[in-house]
Amino acid sequence: MVKLATARDSRQYGPRQGRNRAEYVNAGLYIFATIVLMGGFVSQLSREAKSGLVLLLIASTIIAFVNIHDLFAHLAGIDFRLPLMELDTQLALVEFAVPILQAAGSALFFIGILFLFLEEERKHAYHGLEKQAMNMLVAAPVLWVVGSIHNSCQIFERADGHVQILQQSVYIPFLMGSLLFMVGSILNIREQSRVTHHGLHLLGFTWIWMGIFGSILFFIGGLVNVVKVFKMQQDDGLRLEKLRGGAQARLFQAREGQVPLIIEDQRRKFVEQKEPVPTVPLIAPTPYKDVLVGDSNV
Repeated sequence: MVKLATARDSRQYGPRQGRNRAEYVNAGLYIFATIVLMGGFVSQLSREAKSGLVLLLIASTIIAFVNIHDLFAHLAGIDFRLPLMELDTQLALVEFAVPILQAAGSALFFIGILFLFLEEERKHAYHGLEKQAMNMLVAAPVLWVVGSIHNSCQIFERADGHVQILQQSVYIPFLMGSLLFMVGSILNIREQSRVTHHGLHLLGFTWIWMGIFGSILFFIGGLVNVVKVFKMQQDDGLRLEKLRGGAQARLFQAREGQVPLIIEDQRRKFVEQKEPVPTVPLIAPTPYKDVLVGDSNV
């Protein structure tokens, strides 16, 4: 249940003041979601385990929304022109792929918890949902781990050293927390395969404690992310690295009419291929024998 952690200057949506406010809200919502997530796991150790499932549903919904905001922010930075991703591999593999993977993982986690909640409400009427729920609780953290690996695959060439330190302090807790969730889910499904449980009893102590420690790591990563966002919003704040490969630069130049966009380039090349190339008639050279005969007649 991680979020995108990027130190690249690619968010160009709306006025600066409104954009800064949205970034603060985004970072604050993630902190709140990790607290709710931790409360949901702790509640599984009490008599109010069913209410803990509701907290887990709320937390996964908020984190999915946070990642959708990150995706929108980076697509708005390139004016939603997806062909420009060809100019920047990291834009596609990090800013675009990571929020999708993490939002999809949060959606699977939400559906898995929802199935267990419905089973508990209906007094274990549909045992088929339980198997699907357990599989989704394994698939969700797998997507988070893959997204966290992509999240850490950012190459900085000109970014400030302080930015890189904060960046590593953000995505390392996210990666470790995702691994704890994945290990806990795998161990839990192996334990439950040896016994016959239903409803809330399918969530063993291993899964619960791994979830608590994973939530703590997410909370730590979220706190560092708030510090990073605060530093970047200052007038003399941290220097961010631009989009390598010139995706945004190409877009800005195209808006000013300096260079055509990729689509315009392709259209111009297609038109040039359609137009016939004018041919210049070639004059055959005079044979050497005719030249000699002409000279003798003179």
